[in-house]
Amino acid sequence: MKNILSLLIFAIISTGVAAQKLPSKKTVLQTLKKTNEFYLSQHPFPEDSIRLDGKNQPSNIWIRSVYFEGLMALQEVAPEARLMSYAERWGAANAWGFYGGHHTRKAENLCCAQTYIDIYRKTGNENIMGNVNRALNYITIGTERSDWNTVSDLQMAMPAFAKAGNEEQELDYFKTLAECYIYARDHVAQIGLFNELEGLWWNNKNYLPPYKEPNGENCYWSRANGWAYAALARTLDEIKPDSSILTDNEKAELIKIKSLFKNDFIRMSMALLKCQREDGFWNPSLKDNHHYDGKETSGTALIVYGMAWGVRNGLLAPKLFTPAIIKGWNGLTNDAVRPDGSLGYIQGIGQEPKDGQPVTYEKTPENTDFAFGCFLLAGSEIVKLINTTSKRLF
Repeated sequence: MKNILSLLIFAIISTGVAAQKLPSKKTVLQTLKKTNEFYLSQHPFPEDSIRLDGKNQPSNIWIRSVYFEGLMALQEVAPEARLMSYAERWGAANAWGFYGGHHTRKAENLCCAQTYIDIYRKTGNENIMGNVNRALNYITIGTERSDWNTVSDLQMAMPAFAKAGNEEQELDYFKTLAECYIYARDHVAQIGLFNELEGLWWNNKNYLPPYKEPNGENCYWSRANGWAYAALARTLDEIKPDSSILTDNEKAELIKIKSLFKNDFIRMSMALLKCQREDGFWNPSLKDNHHYDGKETSGTALIVYGMAWGVRNGLLAPKLFTPAIIKGWNGLTNDAVRPDGSLGYIQGIGQEPKDGQPVTYEKTPENTDFAFGCFLLAGSEIVKLINTTSKRLF
């Protein structure tokens, strides 16, 4: 689309925000490939174990599984046979299985299923879906729905159930993910982790009131909210109530589930828009600009991903959100991507804004696979946004 860049710039100007240009599709892809090539240079063998908490962990734990989410997103916009082979090698090395086995209830152990299903969609390997269904059915056939009690659980497991539900046309998968989501949203510690009034998530029960930031605001961690935001986008992408296989009652049930996720996604979008820094990033602490403020790559990438997805799919107003998307992506690429393709400003594994501090350009925490995955998700969605020709964007 010849005029997409000028239209994007016009959208920015019309909102009164200082105009920035979105890089060309070619430039975005070059950046994505550079960062991915750096990752591959550090991880030539996808099946290698991960050192975590002094122990060797299998490569299908969430840290690397999130990277593969990003890699498969990159495959959608810039397919490359060797990268597909890299992903298949990872899955096959793990026998398309799960950390904790097929009887695991931990959401983070199910994260790898997202990529397994993406690979199945490209290869048709029935062994993959057999394993995925076995693991998800273990949860679906039971009645316990209180397993998801940390916000990251949403990103790790929701899209896996949604993808499987879409692939198998199985309503029970969608019902299970909705029930688990509602527990996390409304019932953890009798309060729930989602504050509807502010449109943001507490990471887990430890950060519910009376826990506060030094300025008296609620403690909202940017990456935790990024996890929830990406989870909603990736799940909504898979809910298709118009399927001819579903009965009318099943379609109505699916529409109800989709409406809940859609409303929460929009509510989050408005809240996150207000928290963006002038340089395009989001602070680790979303509500206290003087407490662990500063640039942070993983949370920012997840939020950019969600906003770009929302605009592209018609859920968010382009004139309102396009400037934030462009500022966020330019901030990431100009400030966080190092010359060799590595990433700075990554907050290490933790639970709240203070963990892994200080977050700096120079510092590289241990196990940053997930941050590369978040960055690839964001950039791949930017490419899709550029490719979109629908006039509703403008």
